Amino acid sequence: MNTRPRALVRPPARLLGLALAAWMGLAAAHGDVTPQAVDTKSLPQLGKDWRVENPYRQHAGAIKIGSSAYNQNCARCHGLEAISGGIAPDLRKLDNDCTSLRDASRKNACVKEVDEFFATKVRRGVTRNGAVYMPPFEATLSQEAVWAIKSYLETRREKPL
Repeated sequence: MNTRPRALVRPPARLLGLALAAWMGLAAAHGDVTPQAVDTKSLPQLGKDWRVENPYRQHAGAIKIGSSAYNQNCARCHGLEAISGGIAPDLRKLDNDCTSLRDASRKNACVKEVDEFFATKVRRGVTRNGAVYMPPFEATLSQEAVWAIKSYLETRREKPL
């Protein structure tokens, strides 16, 4: 019979091993966080100068490539199917401010502004107070890949335009 107080009883080694294995599984849940290149050869090439507006909007091929590129490079932080689990912003909500605009020209300007904001954040990353919240992807993702990802995200909008 064990006479030590319950708080001082050591957990069995097996329990510690299970807890360690579970923690390691959570730590590895992000998987490979190395940015992955995206094959965009089948898309119209956009040239060297970056566009400020998504040239592939509603382009079926770009959406398909963007879906794969998103899953390879973005989903680990922004969530599967762009549904955030809280680590990073929910990208389905990118255009939410634009949806309530009634005037078509104002709505188009808003969407263009969101496009430019998105491309800039993806290219340059996000750093606050010296902490990297999102790495820059400009060296890994081509302009075509970035706009393909944005085209995919437009199919995942929380509120349709």
